Amino acid sequence: MKNLSDISVIKDVLSRHGFSFSKSLGQNFIVDPGVCPRIAEESGIDKTVGVIEIGAGIGVLTAELAERANKVVCVELDKRLLPVLDETLDGFDNVKIINGDILKVDLNKIIEENFAGMRVAVCANLPYYITSPIIMKLLESRLPIESITVMVQREAGDRLCAEVGSRDAGAVTVAVNYYAEAQKLFNVPRSAFYPSPNVDSAVIRLRLRSEPPIRVDDEKKFFRLVRSAFGQRRKTAANSISSGMGISKAEAASALERAGIDGSARAESFSMEDFCRICKELPD
Repeated sequence: MKNLSDISVIKDVLSRHGFSFSKSLGQNFIVDPGVCPRIAEESGIDKTVGVIEIGAGIGVLTAELAERANKVVCVELDKRLLPVLDETLDGFDNVKIINGDILKVDLNKIIEENFAGMRVAVCANLPYYITSPIIMKLLESRLPIESITVMVQREAGDRLCAEVGSRDAGAVTVAVNYYAEAQKLFNVPRSAFYPSPNVDSAVIRLRLRSEPPIRVDDEKKFFRLVRSAFGQRRKTAANSISSGMGISKAEAASALERAGIDGSARAESFSMEDFCRICKELPD
């Protein structure tokens, strides 16, 4: 296998295939030789695991995953990279590349057709512009996967792994904690990429829960409440919930009072249990 951590090798491979980077797809390839082995190692995969990778790039992480996993199926959106990957991953017979959009493909079907009898994990260097939609699709689909290990923008990683009820928490923090246990593994500097992005990165791991930490009777209503509460962070919870849920401020304030919560508080101070109590008190 070529040394894909060598920028001159990368430029040569990409040049021969007429490839140019797409800003709209957020393409930044990892060139630090220590990063991809560490991601693959800390994901905890082994020969009993089938891995879904989202975006192969030029195949650096893919190769590390293939050396450890039973099988790797990568969903790659950019069809221009397919001939590149044919070259860089030549010799791996346990790698399958699917040209498709991760937000549109049938992941249950991919798992059923490729990972029979295997534990399943997701591992990827995610495009920063679409991090939250991808993570939420993986979680909300309730796929038979054990973990999600991904590289994201450092600020996004801090929010995804924040404690619910802390200043760094947001709507996505609550959602992630509902479905999984989040852990930040390590930071990655912008110099580890080619071309170098304008931000640093972080690798996080989400271990999927078998059951949510709280019991919610109406998940759609619960998550609508959460989005509403964080929708206008500078406003009080009563104002944000009123606006987002389409109810009067008086109704929102009354629901908060019945839930035992100060209406002048802000959403980042709420625990999962607080959101659950508020949800029960809101009108349907």
